[in-house]
Amino acid sequence: MLTHADLKSELDALASPTKAIILSRFFKTGKGEYGEGDRFLGITVPEQRQLAKKFISLGFDAIEELLQTDIHEYRLTALLILTYQYPKADTFKREEIYAFYLKHTKWINNWDLVDVTCRQILGRHLLHQDRNILQELARSPNLWEQRIAIVSTLEFIKHQQFTDTLAIATVLLDHPHDLIHKAVGWMLREVGKQDRQILIGFLDVYCQQMPRTMLRYAIEHFDEPNRKAYLSKPTSSKPSRK
Repeated sequence: MLTHADLKSELDALASPTKAIILSRFFKTGKGEYGEGDRFLGITVPEQRQLAKKFISLGFDAIEELLQTDIHEYRLTALLILTYQYPKADTFKREEIYAFYLKHTKWINNWDLVDVTCRQILGRHLLHQDRNILQELARSPNLWEQRIAIVSTLEFIKHQQFTDTLAIATVLLDHPHDLIHKAVGWMLREVGKQDRQILIGFLDVYCQQMPRTMLRYAIEHFDEPNRKAYLSKPTSSKPSRK
């Protein structure tokens, strides 16, 4: 039977010190940066996906062991295992995966860990359920829980459901961090791809409050005259903190 120790060994064997240095800089692991303390082995995401599929049978205890480390690839691979387990699981197991994910948000602590997992677990799980938990996460003091809240709504957007995205976007309008500006702008852009008028209605109310980065992301697919029209409006937003 494959164990989390086996998975660690296989990940360690794929390590690339050169790539690790590049990834450490890219994911801002320096002192005072958002990824401070995160350590990288230098493994590509496709390699991690392949191993996650191989180790899909790992249980929660083993996945928890992988999550509770400072090695980024251990945590990402563990979370990818959950995303592969979820669609194959029965109703009871899906509830367990959902609860486990929420219990371990402390370790889902960089933007890629959030972006490649939250829609597949929280988004799918909440598609036909009460979604108040996302409002709680959006109001959390934790940057990553806030990003989980907004990015999880991508699943709803794909099903033509926009209310939660817009509601959470309003909660996060005054957020100080660039990573939230980008995530909210990204989700608003996805709303616009599905229904341009819904996005325009939101922008007409809130564009002057939106940080420039958020607005630029939201209108990225607009034509040049419309982009310039929105960007030319005076803004009351505060500068971002990266």
